[in-house]
Amino acid sequence: MAAPEVVIYTKFGCGFCFRAKRLLDKKGVAYTEHDITLGGPKRAEMLQRAPGARTVPQIFIGATHIGGSDDLHALEASGKLDALLAGA
Repeated sequence: MAAPEVVIYTKFGCGFCFRAKRLLDKKGVAYTEHDITLGGPKRAEMLQRAPGARTVPQIFIGATHIGGSDDLHALEASGKLDALLAGA
C-alpha cells in the first residue's frame, strides 16, 4: 500500500507550523505545504476540508484531518502516527 499524501497548511512565522514540519522532517515524511499567510484559494480549501478550523497548521494525512501541531505530536507520543503515515 502506498503512503498517503500528507498536506499541511501553514502561515509565515508560525511556531506551531515550524514544530509540526520539524517532526515530519525528522521522520522523513514528504509533505505538501500550502502557505495561506495571504489567504486566497488555498485558505478557502483548508476551511472547506476542516470546517471550523481557523488556526494553523492544519494537517491532513490522506483523507484524515489530524488537526494542528499538538494533535500531530500527540499521535507521535501515543505511537499511532507511524501507522497513519504508512496508510494503515
